[in-house]
Amino acid sequence: MSFPALRMRRLRASESLRDLVRETQLDPADFILPLFVCPGQGVRREIKSMPGNCQLSVDSLVKECEEAFKLGIGGVILFGIPDKKDEIASGAYADDGIVQQALRALKREVPKLLVMTDVCNCEYTSHGHCGLVVDGEVQNDPTLEWLSKTSVSHARAGADIIAPSDMMDGRVAAIRKALDAAGFTNTPFLSYAAKFASVFYGPFREAAESTPQFGDRRSYQMDPANAREAMREIELDLEEGADMIMVKPAMPYLDIIRQARDRFPVPLGAYQVSGEFSMLMAAIQNGWLDRDRAMVESLTAIRRAGADFILTYFAKDMARMLA
Repeated sequence: MSFPALRMRRLRASESLRDLVRETQLDPADFILPLFVCPGQGVRREIKSMPGNCQLSVDSLVKECEEAFKLGIGGVILFGIPDKKDEIASGAYADDGIVQQALRALKREVPKLLVMTDVCNCEYTSHGHCGLVVDGEVQNDPTLEWLSKTSVSHARAGADIIAPSDMMDGRVAAIRKALDAAGFTNTPFLSYAAKFASVFYGPFREAAESTPQFGDRRSYQMDPANAREAMREIELDLEEGADMIMVKPAMPYLDIIRQARDRFPVPLGAYQVSGEFSMLMAAIQNGWLDRDRAMVESLTAIRRAGADFILTYFAKDMARMLA
């Protein structure tokens, strides 16, 4: 059958028809809201490169999370900003670390909210790299001990999901072993399995105060040119015990999301990172893009590519729109 008998526009003629046949749907439960927690009381410090986002003290974070829960958002992921940094990232795995404090407060005040924690070291090291540095090189195997201690500390404080983002080799197996040995066999694991060395992390580094003091992270984060390598990384993480996988960034890597969705039958997340958010917000604030349509289209593209859930700074705005 062909034109004029077949007319594809028939099902586009009205809003109700378009709603009826829409293939990809968005729901607030699909979104995870990234939040930055810092020391202090009553702190709500604007992140200039990320309009509408703030560094939050624990009390302010609780209020933000109460709102997120009421909006039906799928959960939050916490990034910590310690009061001091050192060469061994001690603030990451300290029992009284900033994320650990936040977890205890959230589990007391918003107990039903799903809380993920980012497990990395870059916010906590004085040099801004994700692991132990010796003679200017990030050491892989010694860093696994830091990551394992941090993961157990987060689980003990109440984290629902552990999400390491460091891209050290063998980290999934090391962390899974440590969690199981500490009695957290039921704590699920979301691996930043395909995390690329991307320019789109720029605003995040302001937010998390984690800019490297020398060099870059290309010796451990992935080359943006490599798709087959991303599949190998994901496969290895699943073999080591990851329950869920993530691709980061999202929109510049929709092909990676699609390949991962087709190949691996596990929950798949994608992170619409700070640079993606800030680019859209800059265009929106300049009147070059319609705000609501830009949010919906960008997030729909990520879901359409195959992501089951999306970490996005638009989470609250999208939840309000979908209400």
